[in-house]
Order: sequence, then structure tokens, then C-alpha cells
Amino acid sequence: MDGKPTFRNDRQAAVDEIQNANGRKWEIIMAYAWSKDLETGNLLIDTQHQQLIKAVNELLAACSTGQGRDVLNNTLNFLESYTAKHFGDEERLQIQHQYPDYTNHKVLHENFKKFVNELVNQIKTSGATTSLVSKVTFGVGDWLVNHIKKEDMKVAVYIKSKEN
Repeated sequence: MDGKPTFRNDRQAAVDEIQNANGRKWEIIMAYAWSKDLETGNLLIDTQHQQLIKAVNELLAACSTGQGRDVLNNTLNFLESYTAKHFGDEERLQIQHQYPDYTNHKVLHENFKKFVNELVNQIKTSGATTSLVSKVTFGVGDWLVNHIKKEDMKVAVYIKSKEN
């Protein structure tokens, strides 16, 4: 083992309870783990995926210490700007390789950007609520992992088949 903590993936997120110095219980929510089954084989795209997952994990870590609402705004701002850049890079790659399902993939990206934008608007109107933190940590986290495993892997397989 390399000393890094081991986490369980997506819907297997484990919840452990610990007690802080005051005896108050906090839930520790295990983070989304980067694993081989999330690797597309494209260094740029994989690095960007890791950054997106890292942002969700950092929010989860903040939640485990009672700081989730404090860091939510920064997380949402990052997700809003970084997903736009990341999706643009992915879509350029798909166009470059003439990916046949590009239009549908782009729609998925647009819908996710709308979802993140709605979350940004919610924080502006209602503030950083516990409900909003949950939507970001699990709604965004689960969507990312599932999208990578299903949709982005289809793109990766297609591009690899064209290169051979």
C-alpha cells in the first residue's frame, strides 16, 4: 500500500460516524475514488476529470468537519467555470475524431451545465443550505462518475478504434 487512503466509489459511498472533542457526532462521507475504470486514456481529459472529482471530494471533506456550507460557493464557482472548459476540450476532441454521437454527448454536457448553473443561482438566492451541499456532493459527484464510466468511455473506445 502506498499510504494513500482507500475510498469506495460512487453509490458505495460509506458513512462512518466519529465524535469530535465535544462529543458531537459528525458524519464522514467517503470520497469518490479515481480508479482505472475512469481512465479514458487521454491525459488531458483524465487530468480534468480528476480535478472535477477532487473538487467534489474537497467539499465532502469540508462537510465531514462541519465546513461544507462555508466552501460551497467556491466549489460551485469552480465547477461552473471548469466544466465549461472541460466540456469544450472534450467536444473539440470528439469533433476532431468525428465521433458519431457527438450531438447527443453535447446535449448531456449542456444539461449538466444548466444543472450547475441552477445550483449557482440557488446559492445566490437561498444561500449555502445543507440541501444544496448535498445536491452538489452527490448530484454532481454521481453524475460525473456515471458520465465518465458510460458516455466518456464510449468516446474513448471509438477514438482508440480509429487509431488502430
